[in-house]
Amino acid sequence: QVQLEESGGGLVQAGGSLRLSCAASGRPFSNYGMGWFRQAPGKEREFVAVISTSGTMTSYADSVKGRFTISRDNAKNTVYLQMNSLKPEDPAVYYCAAGYRIFSRLTESYTSWGQGTQVTVST
Repeated sequence: QVQLEESGGGLVQAGGSLRLSCAASGRPFSNYGMGWFRQAPGKEREFVAVISTSGTMTSYADSVKGRFTISRDNAKNTVYLQMNSLKPEDPAVYYCAAGYRIFSRLTESYTSWGQGTQVTVST
């Protein structure tokens, strides 16, 4: 399995931006579809965005479409989530996840997960 470590979370004002990073190690990164998920207190983990192995395909949850952008740099073994126009409903622990040659919105499709990074939005 691939090991994942997120970074970049923090406190931001509503309307502000953050960029999350997820560094991968242990397996050829370019073989893994990468997803971002989030989990708020008392809620189930939910899909945010996914990017294909080559980076040519992306998909987003309706709640973040137009505000968040997922990207990857296979040379740096890193996937990113650029979050703009953050809203009060965006705070959560954000997780990156990896699945071998997948492109999926489903948590059960992913075999490796990071430890998560907290995003907090002040109003």
